[in-house]
This record gives sequence, structure tokens and C-alpha cells, in this order.
Amino acid sequence: MKKARKSTGPTALEGPIRPFLQPLAIALVCVVFIVLVLIMGWMDLRNLDKTLSGYMEVKGLGIIKNARHVAEDYLQKLTRVQQTGFDAVTSDPLAQDAFSLRESLIMELVAFIQEIDLDLEANRINYEQIRSLCKKEKLWLIAFLDDRGRGTFRGRPVPEELLSLAGPVIRGYQEIRVNLFSRSEVKDGLGFIALRRKSGNGTILLALADEGFQYWSVKVSIQKAIEEMIQDPDATYFVVTDERNQILGQVGKSLKDQKESPQIVALSEGTGGVITRKIVLGDKNLLEIAVPIRLGSGVNGMARLSLTIDRVDRILKKESGRIFVSTAFLVVIAILSMWFLYRNQKRYLNKMQEMERQLHQAERLSAMGRLAAGVAHEIRNPLNAISMASQRLERNNIDRLTAVMRDEIRRLNRIIEDFIGFAKTRKMEFSHHNIMDLLQELVLLTEEELESKGVMIKIHSNDFPLMISMDFDKLKQAILNIFRNAMESISNEGSIDISAEPKGKNWISIKISDTGSGITPEEIEKIFNPDYTTKDKGLGLGLTLAHEIIKGHGGDIQVRSQPGQGTTFEILLPKDTKTGVSNQ
Repeated sequence: MKKARKSTGPTALEGPIRPFLQPLAIALVCVVFIVLVLIMGWMDLRNLDKTLSGYMEVKGLGIIKNARHVAEDYLQKLTRVQQTGFDAVTSDPLAQDAFSLRESLIMELVAFIQEIDLDLEANRINYEQIRSLCKKEKLWLIAFLDDRGRGTFRGRPVPEELLSLAGPVIRGYQEIRVNLFSRSEVKDGLGFIALRRKSGNGTILLALADEGFQYWSVKVSIQKAIEEMIQDPDATYFVVTDERNQILGQVGKSLKDQKESPQIVALSEGTGGVITRKIVLGDKNLLEIAVPIRLGSGVNGMARLSLTIDRVDRILKKESGRIFVSTAFLVVIAILSMWFLYRNQKRYLNKMQEMERQLHQAERLSAMGRLAAGVAHEIRNPLNAISMASQRLERNNIDRLTAVMRDEIRRLNRIIEDFIGFAKTRKMEFSHHNIMDLLQELVLLTEEELESKGVMIKIHSNDFPLMISMDFDKLKQAILNIFRNAMESISNEGSIDISAEPKGKNWISIKISDTGSGITPEEIEKIFNPDYTTKDKGLGLGLTLAHEIIKGHGGDIQVRSQPGQGTTFEILLPKDTKTGVSNQ
């Protein structure tokens, strides 16, 4: 009996080479590369954002630091003016430099007095609120006096020295009199401003002690300092508050003054109590820097500087666009690379298939050359028998000799058909069929022969169809050859089992098991060769042809056998074979 050589099993049956395997691998690599580029670009953007934000933070801290130094310088000058008593511009450089500061302090206090006067005339403030305001703004005294110097409102008793010094204003001879820096004439060293009211009826008298003078000197120093430092085009507001959250100086509208509610998108705290916030206010992106400051001998506060970061956002958008363009360029390069790779691989696979076909043809021609000697030997014996029988026809036994001649002629025809069947081209023509229909037809074809040999056959059918794409006639011929080898292996009575079932997701398994004589492992390894046979007569090409046909269907044959214990053939076929392999 002849059986196919061992196969490595379903793992070896992956079918034709997959032309998309390498392009898909390259595509995966390209995707990973693009993702890495995007991640690196995103990290670059974050680093750039941190760098630019850090630059803006350092810039803001520098502005605040410079403002604090300038404010301290202004405060020292005002304090010196108070201590030395310079009340006019002289040739002294210190007095000349402090003149503008002195005027700013006076104007700030005058504006404060006039605002209170207007609020009082408009009934927006009452005397009790004025008393609270006096305490809040560290004023020693606010008094409203009539033309005779009598008080309509006094926070406290007015010293006679103040009334005397403010007399010209009270009696209407002057509009204003200021004595903030030369205060030796007043008890307790008080400075004052006397101002005629807007209505002309009465006078407002404001007095400052040392604490109040220091407080207002700080306010004026800070206001002038931040007005100078806010000249940067990126600065939007600069506010300094004291420990009571009272404004000491302000340029621009702070967040509290805005009509729209700000949205805080990021918040971070640095060393030294520095707080940095990214804020979205309308269509503006702001960076607010809050820094604790200390001025003078005991004024603690908080400086808040806001810088617009629109330029930073423009740079980030520009870099984002650059990364997008770079990524798009990489995607285009990746697609073109995949296309060129697929094109070259397809050309390479076509050449490989052509070379495989030519190699297979060469192998078949070589096998045919080896078979030619066997064919000649096989033909010689029946020809000799026919020759001898024809010579004896002249003498006797015509009927018996005629039967011998017919048998030998059929033997010759069988040998020639096997040889031609192996040599000719077998092109597959595929269509979908149920494998169970093919097996049932094979059983009907061999049923009579099996009964005559006393061989029982069992077929295990499935309730559901096992549809595959096949060349029905070629596959029937292949399985019939395996089936006949199984019958020939049974010398006396025996049985053959046939079954078909799915195997895994992609395969159909057809098993043909017999109780015949079996075969050794050494024979299994050689039995697939076309020039090897265990038969006494004939070429023994049945299983070789079966293996060729099954291979053309993208399948394979496995065999398990032990001498004296029978043999099992397992035919593995793919569930869907859309392209057949033409074997030359």
C-alpha cells in the first residue's frame, strides 16, 4: 500500500505567501513612528510652553522687583524730606529730586479730600462712614469747619495751632494751605492740608501724624513706581495691596474690576510665596504673577502683575502647525513607502511563483525521466506475454489466450494512463461544493467492490454542510486514490472509517482510517516520491497524484500508521480556496 509522507500539520498549511504581510508590518512601524513623532512634538510643545511661560514669569518678577526698588527709593526720599523739613525747591539736589514726589503726595491727599466732599454733598457718604474712612486711611483728623472755624463735623478736637495756621483758608482768604513737611509749628508734629469746599461754604481740614504720613508716602511711592514700570507692552495691570487687602497702588483694571468672570486654567506656587496663574479673560490669555513685598519699616503687601501671553500662544500655534505639517509629511512618506514596498513585493512574489512553477516543472520532468525506464520495463512484460500468446494462438487454447491478451492490454492501458495523468497539466477549476456530497458519491462508487472483498465501510456525516471551494472532479480523484490504497491494504476482512469535520477556524479535516497492514515510518518518508512504489505491478502514482491535487487546493496530507495496526490519512483543506495553484 502506498501512503503520503508526513506533514508538519496545520501550522504548515498557511496557504500561499501573503503579499500584504510586509507592507502591514511596515505600516505598523510607520504608525508607531508617527505616534512617537506626535508624542515628541507634544512634549516639545509642552517644554516650549514651560520655557516661554518661565520667561514671562521671570520677566514679570523682574518688573515687580524693579518696581519695589524704585518705590523704596521714592519712600526714602519722602522720608528724608519729612525729616529735614524741606518745604520748597532749593539748590539742594535731594529737595529738587523730591519735589515731584512731594507734589504727588499733596495732589493725592487733595484728590482724596475733594472726593469725600463730593460724596458728602451727594449724600453718598455720612459722617459715621467718614469716621471709619479716617481710621482706614490712617488719618489723624478730618474736620468740616464753617467760616468761623466751628466744626460741623470733627473726628476729634482740632488743636488751636491747626486752627490758627488754617485761618486764612477758613476765613476765605486762600483756597488751600499745605503744611505737611515743615511741621515744627504744630503740636505733636502734625502735618495738615486746609482746603475750601467746592460749594465755597466752609473748609475741610485734614491732619496727618507720622504713621499716616508714612502710609500715604508708601502709597504715593508705589503708585509712581508702578506707573513707570507698567510701560512694558505685555503688561495689562499692576496692583499692590497691603496686608488688609487695601489697594496701595494700581494701574489698569484688575480682575476684580472686570465685568467678565475670569477662568483660571493653571495654577502653580513657587518659592518665596510666588503664585503664578494662567487666566482666560474673554479673548485674552493672561499670566498673573503674585509676589509678597515689604516696603518701609512695616508695610507688608502683595504685588499682582498681569502679562498678556498672546505672543506665547502665537508661537505655540506656529509650532503646532509645524508639527502638523511634519506629521502629514511623514504620513505621506509612509504611504508612498508602503505603496512602493507592496509594488516591489508583488513583483518579487510573481517572480518567485514563476520560479516555483518552473522548478516544479523541472522536478516533474526529472521524475518523468526516471519513470520512463520503469514504463519501458512495465510495458515489456505484457508485450512479451501478448507475443507469446499470439504465437500459441496458432496451436490451441484460443479462448484462454484471448482473455490473457485482453488483461495484458488493459494493464498496458492502465500504465499509460497513469503516466499521462502524471505528465499532463492539471489546471484547477474551483466552485463551492459540500464535501459530504463528494464522500457519499465515493462510497457509492466503491460499495460493490468493498462488499466483494468483505470490507465494511462507515461514514460519519454532519448535520450541517461543510462548504469549500474545490475542483470537484480532481478532488474526487485524489480522495478515491487514497480510498483505493486503504482497500488494497486490507488483505482479508476489515473496515474503513470516513469522517469530515471542521478543524480550527480555517480548516476542514477529512479522515480515512483502515484496519490494514500499516506502514513503517521509513516508508512514509519515501513513499511520496513519484518513482517509489510498494506495488508489484503498475507505476504506483495514485497517492502522488492525490497529494499534487490536494496541494493545488492549498491543503496537505497527514498520515499516522504502525505496521499491523492500520493507517489513518488526514486530508486538511482550507475552508475557502479562492485561487487554485496550477501544477505543470
